[in-house]
Amino acid sequence: MANQCILRISRELGEIQKAADLSLAAACRDSDVRHVRALIVGPPDTPYEFGFFEFKIRFGKEYPTKPPTVEAITTDRGQTRFNPNIYAGGKVCLSILGTWRGEPGEQWSSAQGLESVLISIQSLMSENPYENEPGFEDARTPQDKIMQAAYAAKIRHETLRISVIDRLEGYLGIDQGRNGPVITVQPEFEAANEEPAWEPFKDLCKRRFLWYYESYKRAIEEEGMKHKDNTPFQKMPFEGGGNSMNGTFQYQALKKRLERIYEKLEEEKQQWIKEGKEAVQKESSKAVNLQRQFEQVVEAYKNQEMVNVELDLVDSNPFLWRLVLFGRPMTNLDGSMICVQIHLSPRFPEELPRAVMDPPIFHHRVSPKGIVCYHTRRVDDMGSHVNAIIQAIEEEAPAYDPRTLVNPEASRLLWGGPENKKIYNRRVRRSAEATME
Repeated sequence: MANQCILRISRELGEIQKAADLSLAAACRDSDVRHVRALIVGPPDTPYEFGFFEFKIRFGKEYPTKPPTVEAITTDRGQTRFNPNIYAGGKVCLSILGTWRGEPGEQWSSAQGLESVLISIQSLMSENPYENEPGFEDARTPQDKIMQAAYAAKIRHETLRISVIDRLEGYLGIDQGRNGPVITVQPEFEAANEEPAWEPFKDLCKRRFLWYYESYKRAIEEEGMKHKDNTPFQKMPFEGGGNSMNGTFQYQALKKRLERIYEKLEEEKQQWIKEGKEAVQKESSKAVNLQRQFEQVVEAYKNQEMVNVELDLVDSNPFLWRLVLFGRPMTNLDGSMICVQIHLSPRFPEELPRAVMDPPIFHHRVSPKGIVCYHTRRVDDMGSHVNAIIQAIEEEAPAYDPRTLVNPEASRLLWGGPENKKIYNRRVRRSAEATME
């Protein structure tokens, strides 16, 4: 029975890790598959947009007959309740977890699993979370609308502050004058030595921060115009007893902190180049492996007769690849010469490459700063990374996926109706043609 439980959990973890859903992630230590950490990226067009919300999930020996226990750990050290159903103390109220009464058919069944639990939690992160509180589902009066907007406003602020900015500052060692290190897990776990420090989503959050930087920046600018700094958050009728979201709006400070994180990530990328050169001089196994992978990818493109692709190493450094993509005729990229630098970490594939287009083109998968949004499941194979980058750039008729919208303006035009799409195509063509100048 125990082996079946372990096999079931391992299979479900593998399915999430191999899936194309960019809003969910899960990981465990090899020594303990029953203790899982999961990350949910906040849904677009909600107060939780592109926030990083982490959970501890413990599977008992009776799983899947009984549900796992789930604990929220993105709570600002137990001080912030992010949702009527996600408490500051970590409790997650869901009928399928047995932590909330539900309607018939909403209880746990062995047909459900880790993914269904994460999707259920993600569904709580709605456009109007105020309605998640029992008794407030049908709030419709003018005062109700005011309270709904006030609740969403402070969630949006704290999503940016706690789940994004505090988290990234902790990863990067940026000191904002706090007492002690910035962490996202609740301190009592570390104090009790329940588990050593472990950050399975560190690289993922760094890469996603770069993807969504413009969205974070835009949210700060727009919300900062609505909420004057030092204005206290409005208390909700269902908050109290240490299970609240208290604080003040501080958007000017958040803007500076956001920009500092971006600068620090740029510095980290330059450090990779330096470390890579040192690894080459020492003839490290990582450097040799990446050199070999580069040669194999180049040879593969020659065999495929990919005449529109050139690949070389910058300064003969296998930790810095340069991809040149010549636009195919009769496409938006016709007449272009697109250059992408692919920065690799000396800790690849634990830290994944960062692809930067210089100069950037106007494109829904390319941020205004040139960050290319791409995804591959074969993370240790550089050929797969290069293919995924090319596919993302050349994609002519993409399916709508809000998690890949790294250029808000381009995305608005592309999916904003026929006339807006014409404008999008025209701007892509013009920016692509400018790469030859």
